Amino acid sequence: MPNRPTILVTNDDGVFAPGIKFLTSVAKKYGKVIVVAPDKPQSGMGHAITINSTIRIQKTNYHEVDREYACNGTPVDCVKMAVNNLLKARPDLVLSGINHGSNSSINVIYSGTMSAAVEGALEGSPSIGFSLCDYSIEADFTQAKEYIEKIIESALKNKMQKGVCLNVNIPKLKKEDIKGIKVARQAKANWVERFDERKDPYGREYYWLTGEFVNFEPEAKDTDEWALANGYVSVVPIQADMTAYQSLEQLKSLES
Repeated sequence: MPNRPTILVTNDDGVFAPGIKFLTSVAKKYGKVIVVAPDKPQSGMGHAITINSTIRIQKTNYHEVDREYACNGTPVDCVKMAVNNLLKARPDLVLSGINHGSNSSINVIYSGTMSAAVEGALEGSPSIGFSLCDYSIEADFTQAKEYIEKIIESALKNKMQKGVCLNVNIPKLKKEDIKGIKVARQAKANWVERFDERKDPYGREYYWLTGEFVNFEPEAKDTDEWALANGYVSVVPIQADMTAYQSLEQLKSLES
């Protein structure tokens, strides 16, 4: 079929991950699919880019798409390489995921999955990051297929605002228990972290990051955390602009 949209698919769990395999299988229904994904897991990389070492790409064929590459860089590197080197034109849609585990609330700033989607938006393409609230390697992505399709179809049909991408989180529920989609804002939440001090077999100290996720507004019904806790797929529009606009006027006294 002529003029099929070009869809770039990436992730942060690596090119072998079940999540990207499922997302790619869905994306093939809608257009010409190009996969550029990390050659190993890159979770928690945020918007990191590679500047002090080489970036290498290798043609692969794990997902039976139009073209596919494994990249030794970060998820953001993958998008940059695709847009600037591997594709002849800007992709019509960038999809990232499906991540194994939630990227709701504050997790969005640490997420390689969502940073790839943000980079896609910065490059001028409609972009969506998908995450399933299930860390298991055997996670069942099929339960939310109809919602994933609906969101992809909307992004291809309706113009998204420039520089804005979607953060989509899917609850760990059976298909019949998912109530629908809620467009929401990012909940005010944080990780209360600690570093466990341990010793290796040689007696040398090392640390392991652990922590507890705390939602500071559990009763607020307009947040992604509430939507997920109540059986909905959450959709949050996000952007790279981190300006605290409410503080601009307060800081005017600094000007000279």
